[in-house]
Amino acid sequence: MEIRDKRIDEGKAFDWGKTSEYYARYRDIYPEEFYRRVADRGLCVKGQKVLDLGTGTGVLPRNMYRYGAEWTATDISPGQIEQAKRLVAESGMNIKFKAVSAEQIDFPSDSFDVITACQCFLYFDHKRVAPKLHRILRKDGRIVILYMAWLPFEDEIAGKSEELVRKFNPEWTGGGETKRPISIPDVMLDYFDLEDHEEYDLKVPFTKKSWHGRMIACRGVGASLLSEDLARWETEHRKLLENAPDRFEVLHYAAISVLKRKD
Repeated sequence: MEIRDKRIDEGKAFDWGKTSEYYARYRDIYPEEFYRRVADRGLCVKGQKVLDLGTGTGVLPRNMYRYGAEWTATDISPGQIEQAKRLVAESGMNIKFKAVSAEQIDFPSDSFDVITACQCFLYFDHKRVAPKLHRILRKDGRIVILYMAWLPFEDEIAGKSEELVRKFNPEWTGGGETKRPISIPDVMLDYFDLEDHEEYDLKVPFTKKSWHGRMIACRGVGASLLSEDLARWETEHRKLLENAPDRFEVLHYAAISVLKRKD
């Protein structure tokens, strides 16, 4: 499904379905600490019903399944949901998936204890989404917004890879990250209180192959480049990695914001 959003990449089209296979293979990269910091807050654990928005290939519910929550997950891309269902079937997990955008979800009122949004919150039409999430959350329910990004000004491999993305896709607006709290639009605060937030560094291990695959799974590369440009980008990125060690760590930062439902 092709997406255009004037807030993102100057309105250039992108399609997560084009990179679903790479996403499934190379985007499941969050360290255990990323999930533990959610569970340690008593969120997404046994006894709770959780809705994961923008689930992609189901990375969050698959990795937090062991904490015992009952998961439902949605994504705008049918290709992503197809990969998520395949991965869950292979693992024997019981997670419900549905291909639908966050703006079009229509669950009954008071359906969930927690709603999660990992790496996807910026894509939402918050004016449409906020009242829906308030309605389907139970009293005292929480929204957990999660994000992780490489730090290009502090990590050389990340910085050079990011420069190469911009060479082939100058409209891409996904780079230039520095450690910061997740931005919460004012309309969300009409329905929810910001209860907690935290930002912290993470070192994420990669091989040359897995970092190359992770970069292809980036919105600015596999989801938006034409096939001939993608082939050229791959050639140049492999050359860029020739002098890198076989195994290395890329410095990232992670962020979590917890919103509590207003009565």
